[in-house]
Amino acid sequence: MTFTWTAHRFAGGALALDVANSIVLRFDPERRIDRFADVAALDSFADAANRFGAENLRFGTLAPVAEENRGRLLLLREATDRHFRAEISDAGRPELLADLLEAIAGVLRGPKHQGGRLSLDTATARSALTLAANPEPDRLKICPNCGWLFLDRSRNRSRTWCDMAVCGNRNKAKRHYHRNREEAAS
Repeated sequence: MTFTWTAHRFAGGALALDVANSIVLRFDPERRIDRFADVAALDSFADAANRFGAENLRFGTLAPVAEENRGRLLLLREATDRHFRAEISDAGRPELLADLLEAIAGVLRGPKHQGGRLSLDTATARSALTLAANPEPDRLKICPNCGWLFLDRSRNRSRTWCDMAVCGNRNKAKRHYHRNREEAAS
């Protein structure tokens, strides 16, 4: 099956969150999909981040992750997810921050550029470091539909969904369906 990155896949608002969100249905073992398990999808992620990512201007044109650095990116992805989920739930744990910082350091100790461009793993590490250093806990949220992490950049910090066009509409459709079923039953 061929997979194509779309703008929806970059709804996190920060590269580190978009990378963390590369696991779909993370907490549903039967339906969980790791988009980076497919090397072609991982290789094409940098190009998609260049087109759709919220931080594409900050990092410039990203290069794909070198084969020898893929393991470090995956460690960073998991540390990012664990740390920021804990921060959102007000259960911030120092050991998770330490894990995140170690994963960031592991990436930053490796090559930072590939072909004259910043590599995806280095940009992801910098993005995660920026999020960790400048916490805005009321802006960091978890989508109630898909479970993705995202930054709420709305003026009044009231955004609920990672992407209103996808998750918001799914929720509205589900409520409409249940409301119509209840009315039909009565």
